[in-house]
Amino acid sequence: MSRVLKLTVSYDGTAYVGWQRQSRGVSIQGLIEEALGRLAGAPVAIAGAGRTDAGVHALGQVVSAPVTTGLDTHTIRRALNATLPRDIRVVRVEDAAPGFHARYSASVKMYEYRLWDGDVQPPLARAWSWHGPRGLDVQVMNRAACALEGTHDFGAFQGSRSSVKTTIRTVTLAQVVDEAVPPGAATVPLLSGEETTPARLIVFRIEADGFLRHMVRAMVGTLVEVGLRRREAAAMTRLLDSGDRSDAGPTAPANGLVLVRVRYLTPG
Repeated sequence: MSRVLKLTVSYDGTAYVGWQRQSRGVSIQGLIEEALGRLAGAPVAIAGAGRTDAGVHALGQVVSAPVTTGLDTHTIRRALNATLPRDIRVVRVEDAAPGFHARYSASVKMYEYRLWDGDVQPPLARAWSWHGPRGLDVQVMNRAACALEGTHDFGAFQGSRSSVKTTIRTVTLAQVVDEAVPPGAATVPLLSGEETTPARLIVFRIEADGFLRHMVRAMVGTLVEVGLRRREAAAMTRLLDSGDRSDAGPTAPANGLVLVRVRYLTPG
């Protein structure tokens, strides 16, 4: 029975070389292909909606997998989760329409980048947030982020060793917000006395029709400089016009980045 499965996958990318199978190291793609191959009794080549880098996480990575098995989707999900490491979970398995491709059929993807703004970062938050500089001005960062919305050349935010045909992308949402800190993350006493300084979780949220290598992390590194008042908010517009990566800020660490969801114009 030949069919295409649509898998929604969540993972903690800390221990892996990234989504994509590589010659060295353990990849998420490789582990899922091996698990599906054992289930189907034949090699399976899958495609992911986003090629997340080493250390990057996902809540809603989408995978297309052509398989030959008559097992129902519920059984397939249970069997995969029984085989995969516990930091990779298959959340949903569906039968996809013929020709469905997780990457090429996608219309928009959303990423979030989380920064922990606090004197002390709780160990449980270390894997999924960057303990960045303190005292960031979120309002001015959000004004700068809004300039990224629309169709632009994002060459200034592209990492090295990229071979894309065009650096033009359409961003439908770009915002920086304060979010509530997770339960148990209490305020941390200052050394100077009894006052406390509350921790903040700052989230950069961006949705677009496609992303360049390290694009979100380069944006975050630049927005942090804006939040520290080392750059003006208007600098983002100038960077879009220049297309020069050396003019933008540093690339933020991978561990704060999460692929949140992928949307499709038509059901998979």
